[in-house]
Amino acid sequence: MKEDKSIKEISNWLLRMGLEGTPQDQILDGYCNRLVLAGIPVQRVHVAQRAYHPQFGGIGFDWVRDREVIREAYARGQTPLARWVQSPLYHLMSQDRVDMRERLTDAPRPHRFPFLDELRDRGATDYYAMKLAFAKLPEHLGVDPDNPPEGFVISWTSDADNGFSEANLQIFRELQMVLGLALKSASNRQMASDLLSTYMGADAGERVLSGDIQRGSVEKTHAVIWYFDLRGFTQLSEREEGAKVIGMLNAYFGEVVDVVEAQGGNVLKFMGDGLLAIFNADTDAEFEAVNRAIEGAFEVDDRLKTLSKVRKAQDEPVTDYTLALHLGDVLYGNIGGAARLDFTVIGAAVNATARMLGMCGPTGQKIILSAAVAHGVNERNSQVISLGRYMLRGMAKPQELFTLYLAEDE
Repeated sequence: MKEDKSIKEISNWLLRMGLEGTPQDQILDGYCNRLVLAGIPVQRVHVAQRAYHPQFGGIGFDWVRDREVIREAYARGQTPLARWVQSPLYHLMSQDRVDMRERLTDAPRPHRFPFLDELRDRGATDYYAMKLAFAKLPEHLGVDPDNPPEGFVISWTSDADNGFSEANLQIFRELQMVLGLALKSASNRQMASDLLSTYMGADAGERVLSGDIQRGSVEKTHAVIWYFDLRGFTQLSEREEGAKVIGMLNAYFGEVVDVVEAQGGNVLKFMGDGLLAIFNADTDAEFEAVNRAIEGAFEVDDRLKTLSKVRKAQDEPVTDYTLALHLGDVLYGNIGGAARLDFTVIGAAVNATARMLGMCGPTGQKIILSAAVAHGVNERNSQVISLGRYMLRGMAKPQELFTLYLAEDE
């Protein structure tokens, strides 16, 4: 009766956590602590599942009694790590079965799964693992461990003298589906957040996930607009094979995105060989946004020079860049068709930035600043150089343009 009550209480708690959208690590921590309170001798619980992320193929959560849950991200790779291939979970996923058990006190040394020897050295006596798919599988339960379906694998380790009882294992089995639903709920939200952040940027992705999805829903905001473009891309794409061109784009864009995000900016979109980003500059943050964007411009120049040297030494295609920075009001939000929207910025300030970018060629400069940006520069003020006044297409009055004095000019 006590065990039935414990199962019901844990099951109800898991359902509530799933409905509330509780993060996976908190769900696992609460679940494991409730198992311990129910008298189940759990020393360690591990959960692993597939991730929908450009850098990580999977994520894992480790709970150890009296410690905080540790979250791990497993990097994607062409070949699986030997440690993963030799693990009991890898073995279980490829088998036509849903669970496996290894009594560690009776097992020979070395164990056929080296990781279980590590657990045994930490006092573990019993190991039990199960798998659960979030989609209907064919009759055969075995899957490719290196390309698994959506779902999770979970293992429980005991350090009790006699390990787990059959009643303990039955509790794991009875709670498996409810635990799976709770973890799936948390996983789906995390997946949506990761995908939106990857394809739209962190700020825009979070806004959309929060419900800002109505066409025409825009807000006026003050921002530093960052228009970046790679030089000579058309000629390069005609001269080089496609794989090398894509590799070059990813290499250069990778550096720029790292810098923009490290300086607090938001990359909104890639446009062929160009990139559009903003640095939010609300009334009380204009000065800070300008100087973060300027520091980013210097860092991008340094990093791309280094990247080009490395790529040239490797006989890989290299290129240069142009960059325009302007400060002004923009409309930030949903624009597009009824069922196909883009979360972006529009407005006169965005158009002016594009016109400024076009002046890099005539002025012979890589970086162009508007007067609004140039006048807000602080520590780098001595490196801001006026280029004179120009009439820009679509603008009624002449605009004074500036550039940055870069190391290569010395």
